[in-house]
Amino acid sequence: MASVETAAEHERILREIESTDTNCIGPTLRSVYDGQEHGLFMEKLDARIRNHDREIEKMCNHHFQGFVDSITELLKVRGEAQKLKSQVIETNIRLQEEGKGLVCSMEELKQCRVQQMNIATTIDKLTHCLPVLEMYGRLQEQMKAKRYYPALRTLEQLEHTCLPRAGQYRFCSIMAENIPKLRTHIRDTAMTQLRDFLESIRKHSDKIGETAIRQAQLQRSLDSAVTLQPRALIGRRSRKEAAAVGTESGGHGGSPMSEQDSGILDVEDEEEEEVPGAQDLVDFSPVYRCLHIYTVLGLRGVFENYYRKQRRKQARLVLQPHSNMHETLEGYRRYFNQIVGFFVVEDHVLHTTQGLVNRAYVEELWELALSKIVAALRTHSSYCDDPDLVLDLKNLIVLFADTLQGYGFPVSQLFDMLLEIREQYGEILLKRWNITFRQILDQDNFSPIPVSTEQEYRHYTSQFPQQDPELEKLPFPKKLPFSEFVPKAYCQLKEFIYACLKYSEDLHLSSTEIDDMIRKSTNLLLTRTLSNSLHYAIKKKNVGLAELVQVIINTTHLEQSCHFLEEFITNITNVPPDMVNATKLYGTSTFKDARHAAEAEIYTSLNAKIDQFLQLADYDWMSPAQGSGNLTTSDYLVDLIAFLRSTFSVFTNLPGKVAQTACMSACKHISTSLMQLLLDPEVRQISIGALHQLNVDLNECESFARAGPVAGFQGDTLLLAFSDLRQLLDLFTQWDWSTYLADYGKPTCKYLRVNPHTALALLEKMKETSRKNVVLAQFKKADRDRQKLIDAVIKQLRSLIAQHHT
Repeated sequence: MASVETAAEHERILREIESTDTNCIGPTLRSVYDGQEHGLFMEKLDARIRNHDREIEKMCNHHFQGFVDSITELLKVRGEAQKLKSQVIETNIRLQEEGKGLVCSMEELKQCRVQQMNIATTIDKLTHCLPVLEMYGRLQEQMKAKRYYPALRTLEQLEHTCLPRAGQYRFCSIMAENIPKLRTHIRDTAMTQLRDFLESIRKHSDKIGETAIRQAQLQRSLDSAVTLQPRALIGRRSRKEAAAVGTESGGHGGSPMSEQDSGILDVEDEEEEEVPGAQDLVDFSPVYRCLHIYTVLGLRGVFENYYRKQRRKQARLVLQPHSNMHETLEGYRRYFNQIVGFFVVEDHVLHTTQGLVNRAYVEELWELALSKIVAALRTHSSYCDDPDLVLDLKNLIVLFADTLQGYGFPVSQLFDMLLEIREQYGEILLKRWNITFRQILDQDNFSPIPVSTEQEYRHYTSQFPQQDPELEKLPFPKKLPFSEFVPKAYCQLKEFIYACLKYSEDLHLSSTEIDDMIRKSTNLLLTRTLSNSLHYAIKKKNVGLAELVQVIINTTHLEQSCHFLEEFITNITNVPPDMVNATKLYGTSTFKDARHAAEAEIYTSLNAKIDQFLQLADYDWMSPAQGSGNLTTSDYLVDLIAFLRSTFSVFTNLPGKVAQTACMSACKHISTSLMQLLLDPEVRQISIGALHQLNVDLNECESFARAGPVAGFQGDTLLLAFSDLRQLLDLFTQWDWSTYLADYGKPTCKYLRVNPHTALALLEKMKETSRKNVVLAQFKKADRDRQKLIDAVIKQLRSLIAQHHT
């Protein structure tokens, strides 16, 4: 079994040796020598070699005859080949000899063909090079003439058309190298011209704006006469004209053929009847030229960004007002002219170029400008205290707004700001009229106006609507009841209304809004300014009762004239006063308040004057009792009564019950003051003789009251002012304590107005006097009895007070 396996393994190894590359036979042989039967393998290998040798020998024997036949045929062909070679050599020699002439002719023909080709090539190259040279020469002429846009077009044609056709020549290379430099030179030159243009319009924007505003002003005057004139044409050439100028060269806006470098054109005769358009002052060709050049260079975006950036910087400079702009109207005018000039230029550029600036950019600039303008005007107008300057400024702002509105810019914020300035204008007017009213009051003599002739009377009635039929019937000379203050103040009220109306003009407000604005301002003038001036006159030092009386008369007449003011406002605004939302004038309440203040001041002044007389009172509180026939009225009271009689005689012209109220107030004040003299804590003792003297003085006061110093009192009404003091003195002088104590608290009590506290205080002062008299006269029984009686009454009064308190 092992021998069969060994034989099979040796057979396999032999097949691998036969089929494997000799470089890889090593491992196979190694496997033989690793085994134990290599001798047997060598035998088999020799047997295999012998088999292969036998097969090779068989194959050689089979093909040997064919090989011999082939060699024989090859030897026969060799001789024929030698003959053919000899014939070919002879033929070649004869051909070479015979073709020498033809070769020379062909060489000559070749040279002619080359020369002809070179001539044709030269002509072709010159045909392509001559246009290059001509175009380059034209380019040099255009550059020398500063016609940069045509030069740039020539340069573009040269680079993209002519040079590629001309081929690679040295002069073409030099031209190609110069092309970027020429482009840079053209670009820089155009930018320089643009900078000059921007600088020029920055310097001359004042002039441009002035012209545009003047044209807008002219248009406004035309619109007032010819309402069909389109307002949209203010300060602007027709759009067709601008478009025609803007489309002359490729539709990019403006003609690049204009080679003028100045940005501002001279206008020799500005005083002509027809004001030149704002754009007629400006040559925009530098902008158009630069725009076209940068567009051709493929740098349009760069140019647009640069232009917008520079104009934004200029806008910030233009919108920065001078620190002293508020001092004069000219400062505001220059400020507005520069802004208008700036936006007139931008509006023209917007409509004559395609995309250099767009509507969004212009609106953004205007929004920026509007916020800064409003802020600047708010700041600077707040420094102004001259109403005429504020009014001129308002008119200037309206003209400024109308001008820019004609160019399509929204200006509603400016009109809103004008309404804010209207409040400031009103405050300034109030301050001025406050000074005016005070000057009128200081110059007034507070006395009725005497008129001697019909002309004088008509003069005053034309200033103030006086309607008094009885006064008109009186013969001359006569007196108007009011003083000079009334017609002057009424005229000033009308002047104030006119001043308010002037500001409201051209603000695009309705009649109702104007009416409401005027009425509110007039109310402020009445309730604040005029009211304060009247109170100033009333509270002024050294103002007399006669002056206060005249103030009351004056305010009464001014109050009656309020409906005439209502009619005056209605006539100038054409708004009926009976509208639902119409503001009513507060003049009536203002003059009533002033009259009440004057009345109160009369009462106060009268009482103060009475106090001055009462300070002269010098009662001897310890005077002994005397008969009433021996006592006379105190001197101070006589003077006081005389003063009151002369004073109340002036009150006859006072309206209403002012005179009665003043008289009643004076009598009450006298009664109260005399009562306070009795109850003064510094007066510790009072004798019955002092009470008798006070009773005599009270009788004089009552006589004055009964005489009716002021008409209008019914019966003895004025005597009621002295009733408290009268009952108190009657109680003590008549010593009617039994009646007082018995009837106290009853409605029918005789001494109903006597307060037990007052009676007790006065009685204790009399007790002190009585006690001293008892000490001095201990042996007089009557004095001792009187002292006991006083003590008993005091005890009963205290009991009465305690009982009612409980």
